Amino acid sequence: MTGMFGKVKPCAECNLVLLGAMGCGKSALTVKFLTKRFISEYDPYLEDIYSSDELVDQQPVTVRVMDTSDQEGPVNCERYLSWANAFLVVYSINDMESFKGCQLYLQTLSMHKNTFRSQTPIILVGNKLDMDRYRQVSQSDGEAVAIRFDCSFFEVSACWDFLSVQHIFHEAVRRAKRGGEHSNLLSAAYVSEDKALLGVHSFSTLCYKELPAPATAKLVTVKTSRAQSKRRAATLTLLKGFKIF
Repeated sequence: MTGMFGKVKPCAECNLVLLGAMGCGKSALTVKFLTKRFISEYDPYLEDIYSSDELVDQQPVTVRVMDTSDQEGPVNCERYLSWANAFLVVYSINDMESFKGCQLYLQTLSMHKNTFRSQTPIILVGNKLDMDRYRQVSQSDGEAVAIRFDCSFFEVSACWDFLSVQHIFHEAVRRAKRGGEHSNLLSAAYVSEDKALLGVHSFSTLCYKELPAPATAKLVTVKTSRAQSKRRAATLTLLKGFKIF
């Protein structure tokens, strides 16, 4: 769809929810995806929803990302279960406790499948690959959990290259689109960063769901300037709690 001045307008929308223990890097991944930058400081108690216009497989789509903050684990999951088109469950490969915590989220999603579509994709993300020398969770352990909970698997680093992080978010959008079409083909699939799925898929309009109440999460829009439009590099207009360099 083309606007008055030739600007491409998004014709699809997708809601992504990041889950995981505090300190596993959810916010770092979110900011990397939105700005191509790595954060040095942030407030782990803030929960926000960010919106960015993206091109996924040459198709415009508005991607909304909820960066959750659960201080006591998945005890208040109702706010995102019916809203999400896809879930990204994150843990740190150098923190076994975060790996145990992510499995609590996976168990919660498994128990509440009647709340969202059974084809809603879940992606397990092992973050902080740059800390491989201090690894406490092996890649095979991540793969085993992904198979157990019937989800995809990536290992990535929020402080390394942008494209690997972008691919995970875009793959979540692709799988949200494909969920109702090829659910049988996605069963027990896992993908490591060096074996990322790169197939091209077409879009149709995803089901848009209402945003959570303002008291629960805040919508922050990330815009792209004209100078950056060719590269699709998002510019952060407001991200309270983050120090970016």
